[in-house]
Amino acid sequence: MGILNPRLVHQIFRGIWVALIIVLISLAFYYVIPLIYPFIFGWVLALMLNPVVNFFQFKLKFPRWLAVTFSMLLFISAMVAAVTLLVANIVVELGSLADTLQIQINLWMEQFNVFINSTAFQDWIERINEFFENNPKYQETVNKNLTSTAGSIADVSKYIIGYVFDTLRRFLTSLPNIATITIIVMLATFFISKDWYQLIKRYKGIFSDVIVKTTQLIRTDLQKALFGYIRAQLILVSLTALVVIIGLLVLRVDYAITIGLLTGLADLMPYLGTGAVMVPWILYVFFAQGNIYLGIGLSVLYGAIVIARQIMEPKVLASSVGLDPLATLIAMFVGLKLFGLLGLIIGPVTLILISAFYRARIFHDIAAYIHKGSTPPK
Repeated sequence: MGILNPRLVHQIFRGIWVALIIVLISLAFYYVIPLIYPFIFGWVLALMLNPVVNFFQFKLKFPRWLAVTFSMLLFISAMVAAVTLLVANIVVELGSLADTLQIQINLWMEQFNVFINSTAFQDWIERINEFFENNPKYQETVNKNLTSTAGSIADVSKYIIGYVFDTLRRFLTSLPNIATITIIVMLATFFISKDWYQLIKRYKGIFSDVIVKTTQLIRTDLQKALFGYIRAQLILVSLTALVVIIGLLVLRVDYAITIGLLTGLADLMPYLGTGAVMVPWILYVFFAQGNIYLGIGLSVLYGAIVIARQIMEPKVLASSVGLDPLATLIAMFVGLKLFGLLGLIIGPVTLILISAFYRARIFHDIAAYIHKGSTPPK
């Protein structure tokens, strides 16, 4: 009688073999994806444009290459128009904001000069001078503290200015690389979309029917889930923008539509979201303008946005992607803990991948291989 059951030994070796393959695939993805990500983006863009290309090819009888070219031109034109419109609107609003800030700064300067020249301030300065004349040891301490504070302010200012210029420098130096990657993505999209059905035919000819069927199930599931995730984010952003616009119109704030749209876009930022816009604005209104009515109104509006977002996000993600709300919430929390702010996106996407693999019975096949040495017939 052997010490170990031969069947158990085979199961252990098959489990180690599966684990080794998973590790090798993970390492391959880690090292290969940075080299091929433009082509992955090209494939995703070709997949998104494929219904439009098919419409031009089969309904309007365009040649495939012309249908792809026309679809890509429409896509690029729409993106350029949207970005141009957004940038133009932002430039106009920033110009108006700059004028408003200049008026506010001039008002603050006038108030500061009035305060400096006031009798109360002059009396206060005289009392300080008399105190220092009578207590010279305190003057040295105060001078040291003032020097230290001025040095700290100078260091912080130097760091902020350096960070801004360094960010601008890195952005400008990355423009050629961004342009090159964009051109590669566009070319990859064109060739992949032009030869879409030939590539599918070649793929089916290389791999077995079982692998092709499983891959198609995963692709269909991922396509539905990922586009559903994008749809869910668009719904949440639109909901946030709509709530902000209505709230600002009720509060009679100027440029309510523009501010609402920009706040909705800010909602895409992980973790910060609308707080990146609303919190500084509320503080400015309370402490700089002294407008209690508007400050309370913006606070209530921000609270309503946060509550609505927390209530709607799991439900919208679940209905659009097909995931359980509790599982989605857990995935977002785990992603946040493991990967920081980016984990709020990585978590649900990982859950989508796991769900797609599960529905394609990938885990069942792996378990069957480990236990029996073969996979069940499809």
